[in-house]
Parts: sequence; structure tokens; C-alpha cells
Amino acid sequence: MRYLHTMVRVKDLDTSLAFYEDALGLITVRRSDYESGRFSLVYLAAPQDLSSAKSRQAPLLELTYNWDPEDYDEGRNFGHLAFEVDDIYASCQALMDKGITINRPPRDGHMAFIRSPDNISIELLQKGDKLETREPWGSMENIGHW
Repeated sequence: MRYLHTMVRVKDLDTSLAFYEDALGLITVRRSDYESGRFSLVYLAAPQDLSSAKSRQAPLLELTYNWDPEDYDEGRNFGHLAFEVDDIYASCQALMDKGITINRPPRDGHMAFIRSPDNISIELLQKGDKLETREPWGSMENIGHW
């Protein structure tokens, strides 16, 4: 068995792509629009996974966009997506600079949580050993839930 992808349903494809591509830095590997089924599938990969994603079609994040309006409840049973980052503090600062709320700041130099425009919980994990605690991160409070 090998991991292929995680699928999340999105309400606004353009807003979601701006988040996943522009804010998180993922890259679109392929997109398919199914007019008869009235939906689109967009597959994205992290930059360091791009070669594998193109050749093996994994690991990928699949965004499913249904053309007819539909509300999706926040599914805490889904869990979260997780991405490894080179510098947790720099990554969180870059996201904040783009208007993204850091729901669980990286107080421990290791882990943070944010949410997508569709309320999907996303965990950011420091690559390698945790970083030394730094301000303002060390004293930041949680915002909402993750």
C-alpha cells in the first residue's frame, strides 16, 4: 500500500487555489473539469514532492469543486493536512503577512495550525529538530480552534 492523495471539497475554487498555491506554495500538478458531472478536480503537490507527484501521482492534495452551490459542514472527524516546513517561524510569519490567521502559534518551535478558506485544519511541522522558542511566538495565544 502507498499513500496517494487527500481529497477535500471546496466551495470556491479560486479562493482555495489562492490559499494553497499563493499562501502555502503548493503547485498544481493537474486539473480535470468534468462538465457532465459538473465538478472539477485539481491535484496539488508540495515543491519537494513535485517530481514524485508528477511521476507516481503521489503524494497529492486533491481539491474537489462541485459547480452547483453546496455548503459543507466543518468535519472535525476529517482531522487535518500536515506539511513539513524548513522554518516554522518564517512560514507562520509569511502566512500572517498574507492575512492568514495562525490558530495555534508555534510556541514550541515545532508545530502550528492554520485553517483553509473551507475551514480545513492544516498542521505545520518544523523539519528536523524543533527551533528554540522565540517571541512573539512563545507568548502568542490560540485563536479559535484547529
